[in-house]
Amino acid sequence: MSVAFNSIKGLTFYDITRAYVGVTMLVPVDGEEVWLIDMLGNTVHSWKTRHKPIYANLLPNGNLLYMGQVDKGPLVDLEGAGGSLQEVDWDGNVVWEYNEPYLHHAFDRTEKGNTLVLRWVEVPKEIAARVKGGDPGSEREGVMWGDAIQEVTPKGTVAWEWIGHEHLDPDVDIACPICPRCGWTHANAVAELPDDDILMSFMQTNVIAIIDKRSGDVKWRYGGPKGELAHQHSPSVLDNGNFLVFDNGLHPRGLAKGFSRILEVNPSSSKIVWGFGGNWPEPKELFYSPTMGSCQRLSNGNTFVCESTTGRLFELSPKGDLVWEYVNNLPSYETSLSKSKSCPVFCAFRYGMDYSGLKRPVTRYARRREPRPGTTEEEGGVKEAAVVSRLERLGY
Repeated sequence: MSVAFNSIKGLTFYDITRAYVGVTMLVPVDGEEVWLIDMLGNTVHSWKTRHKPIYANLLPNGNLLYMGQVDKGPLVDLEGAGGSLQEVDWDGNVVWEYNEPYLHHAFDRTEKGNTLVLRWVEVPKEIAARVKGGDPGSEREGVMWGDAIQEVTPKGTVAWEWIGHEHLDPDVDIACPICPRCGWTHANAVAELPDDDILMSFMQTNVIAIIDKRSGDVKWRYGGPKGELAHQHSPSVLDNGNFLVFDNGLHPRGLAKGFSRILEVNPSSSKIVWGFGGNWPEPKELFYSPTMGSCQRLSNGNTFVCESTTGRLFELSPKGDLVWEYVNNLPSYETSLSKSKSCPVFCAFRYGMDYSGLKRPVTRYARRREPRPGTTEEEGGVKEAAVVSRLERLGY
């Protein structure tokens, strides 16, 4: 009996009547480049980065801002280790950078032009001893690491700082019961809110939170020991004031479940108002990424999802219908696909054709490549049904 080791990759489905037309940026795991692809999965542009990228954003000025992992950082063995934040222009030239060995995970460029970054800090032993949860005795060389936020100016100075262990409560912010105690909260996302407060994701405590920037207090939490979230990623604020979050579903309350979900949460009521996958509103094990992952609400109301561990990117209508799907094959430019069944992606985001950060050559290219209803595949379009399927093209 023979079994196909590699699954179908590239564009697998595209409903051009409902998908949000744009360019998709993705950051492959263990890659050396950040990529832009069009709606058909064709490469539009790429940046060869100095450090291995783990997170990136395409800025409104057309530059790429990315977190790079340095080879010999002091905590390089911890998940999400970075160390170098670089802004590069369209041709890959470094125009700004901030190097700090304890940087990790994500960042956010603020409206004022400063940059919010995450930084590991050592938790004082007297506070670490009070932290509940975690696998006993699993500190890193006897040290528990916590999180800090820094707001860095274009000149590289720290304009504001928040240190987690000065504001968090060991009796409330309880760590995952089966994760190592080398990290307390393990922040993996930070974002400025319209009122200047800070939105955070604390993976190890299964919480998304709002931090009052003036006082440093945690003014709102969602999640925690009750199991509303499980090792979540990528929270964002929507135009209606709700929060969108990728709930990974990794051992909630220490129990194995094996599904992920996308949730829209009303912060006033802490109620789920929209979701996809998981057990909302009924059990549906539709996708699963135990680590990493990102999600994004598009301007047409669709939701764009990166199922990181499988390398699958997909777009959903408000009703949860699939309208676009692409399975990453870009690491084949750097490594052999035969080494892995899947090509994981740290994160991915869709940018509309009117986004100011897209250069004119990209806009012309993407529109030229965009399929038109009623044209033939030979002409670069799709069949009359206005739906293109990779399986169809392969003869299935």
